[in-house]
Amino acid sequence: MTSTTARHLRRAVLQAAVDAGAACSGMSLDVFFRGDETDIEWAPRRTTALRICAGCPVRAACEELALRDGEGDPDADEIVRGGLTGPELAAARDAHAVRLAVAVDADRDTEGSRLDVLMAERYVLATTSTERVRDGKRVPPAVVQREHNTRIRTLNREIAQTRTARRAQAGWAVAA
Repeated sequence: MTSTTARHLRRAVLQAAVDAGAACSGMSLDVFFRGDETDIEWAPRRTTALRICAGCPVRAACEELALRDGEGDPDADEIVRGGLTGPELAAARDAHAVRLAVAVDADRDTEGSRLDVLMAERYVLATTSTERVRDGKRVPPAVVQREHNTRIRTLNREIAQTRTARRAQAGWAVAA
């Protein structure tokens, strides 16, 4: 994911990408946050954290989330997130203040966030294998497919209702 792509995505999508593909997944977060330690003690851990972030496939999403969350202090080197240190995050946040304000406002769009979640769930169901085992027994693929189709129909209705609600809220004429 590129920085440009991350800037145009909603928080839910960014967070899902980070949750699914972060290089730090399963690691202790202590690597990325400074404790009560000297600059000399923190420096090698900060370097390690920056190396981990440099190779992360979702670094841009993590950075965008950090910026939207207001992470980083210009006067304190106490964090590494999205491949940036605290002062670097603060500088980037200042440089992108207007864009970030718009993104944070869009993230508050609960119908839009709900729509993102519903569409992601529909995609996962539509692309998931029908091979299932329940209670140690193989479930026939036709049964699983029927369950998937029922849930996808429900999701399609919820997506349509959410889109209609968003359009009405935005003042668009609702088709009769």
